[in-house]
Amino acid sequence: MMKFPKIDFPRLKSKLQVKSPWDRIIISILSFLITIPIFIILHQNLIDLEWAFNLDRVFIFIFVFAAIFFLLMYLRTIIILCIAVYLLVLFYGSVIGNYGFSEISEDYNSMIYTMSDNPYPQDIIVAKLLPFPNKTKIINAIEYQNPRVRNFAIMAANKHFKRIRGYSDYRTIIQCFAVFKEINSRWNYVNDPKDGDYIATASESLDYFSGDCDDHSILMAAAIRSIGGTPRLIHTKGHIYPEILIGSMIDLEKVNYLIKNVLFVKESYGKKLHYHIDERGQVWMNLDYTATYPGGPFMYEEILGALTLN
Repeated sequence: MMKFPKIDFPRLKSKLQVKSPWDRIIISILSFLITIPIFIILHQNLIDLEWAFNLDRVFIFIFVFAAIFFLLMYLRTIIILCIAVYLLVLFYGSVIGNYGFSEISEDYNSMIYTMSDNPYPQDIIVAKLLPFPNKTKIINAIEYQNPRVRNFAIMAANKHFKRIRGYSDYRTIIQCFAVFKEINSRWNYVNDPKDGDYIATASESLDYFSGDCDDHSILMAAAIRSIGGTPRLIHTKGHIYPEILIGSMIDLEKVNYLIKNVLFVKESYGKKLHYHIDERGQVWMNLDYTATYPGGPFMYEEILGALTLN
C-alpha cells in the first residue's frame, strides 16, 4: 500500500500566518486613511468631555485606528488582494486618462476637507453611497472652481439685485437667486443624443445655455457653489433638478418675504413656494429650469436620490 507523506497541519498553518513587514505597512496606511473620516464623524457627534489637551479625542482616534488595524490584519490576505486589484484599476485609469491616482487623491482630500467643515459629516458619506445616475461624471462636471464659472456667477450677482439693501444676513442667498434668474432666463432645453446621456460640464454649458435637465442642474450647482452657496441635485422620475440650502424654517420665512415682496414679485404673485425639509430640519428650495422664481413648482416631488455639494 502506497504511503502518503504526513502533513504537519499546525506547522503549515503557522507558515501561512507569517506576516511580512510590508503587510503591516500597507494595512497601517489603509487603516489611517479609513480612520480619519470615521474620527471626524465621531468628533462631530460625540459630546466633548473637555479633557486637557483634547485627550478624549486622542484616545478616540487611537481606539478607532487600533480596531480597524486589527480587523484588516485579520482579513489581510483578502485586503491585500483587493488593494492590488484596485491599484491596477487606478493605474489603468491613469494611463487612459480616466479615473486614476490623481483623481482619487483629489476626491479623498475634498471629502475630508468638506467633512471637517460640516456639522453632519456622516451625510457626506451617505451622499456618496446613495444611488444617483452618472454620479461621478456629474461631480466632475460641476466645475465650481473654474474661472469662467465663477466669473459668470459674479456677473449675474452684479447684474441682478445688486442694489438690494438691508438683508446682509441673506446676501449669499440673494446672489445665488441672481444666478438662478440669469440662468433660467436664458436656458433653452435641448435633448441628449438618442444613443445615451451626454453630460456637459458647467463651463461647456456657458457657451450656449442649452442642454437637458442634468446639464442645467450642473451649471446651476457649479455657479451657486462658486460664490458660497450650498446646492444639491435631486434625482426623481426621469429627471434631475437643483435645490439650494435656505437654512431653518425661520430662514424660510425671511426668504419667502424676499422672494414675494422684493426679488420676484411678479413671478411669484399668488403662488406658493416649493421646498423639501431634510432629516436635519434644513430647508432646500427648488431651482428647476421649469421655475420662473426660486421655489417654483416641482416637476416631480418624489426624491429617489440626492447629491449634496458642500
